[in-house]
Amino acid sequence: MPRLTFEPIDSACLLTEVQSARAGAVVLFLGTTREYTDGRRTVSLEYDCYRDMAQQKLEQLQAEACQKWSLVHCAIVHRLGDVDLGEVSVAVAVSAGHREAAFAAGKWLIDTIKEVVPIWKKENWHDGTSEWVHPGISE
Repeated sequence: MPRLTFEPIDSACLLTEVQSARAGAVVLFLGTTREYTDGRRTVSLEYDCYRDMAQQKLEQLQAEACQKWSLVHCAIVHRLGDVDLGEVSVAVAVSAGHREAAFAAGKWLIDTIKEVVPIWKKENWHDGTSEWVHPGISE
């Protein structure tokens, strides 16, 4: 089941969760807080969501990906609250029989999560200003 958490994401644990003798491929995507966005210096990010709706949507996407690509396992974790530079804000891990399915599912999941899941990101800039970024707005 996908998870929303205020705790740091343990990518090694996530990999262990999706590994299987039935899978010939495991793909892990980590979205991390970068220091510069469009030339502006970021000091941190803050994530907020409508928790029930976000959880439900993540579960729907996970089920759809598992069915569409016949995944062995799929795990999704998204941070909430403050996320410092270099920290992981979202992780998607998938395992499949072959690499094509694992790569396709992982890419589709992260792209779709950013488009449709009601999780909002607040960019806290070095100059003291901040800006909320909503789902569906590309970065």
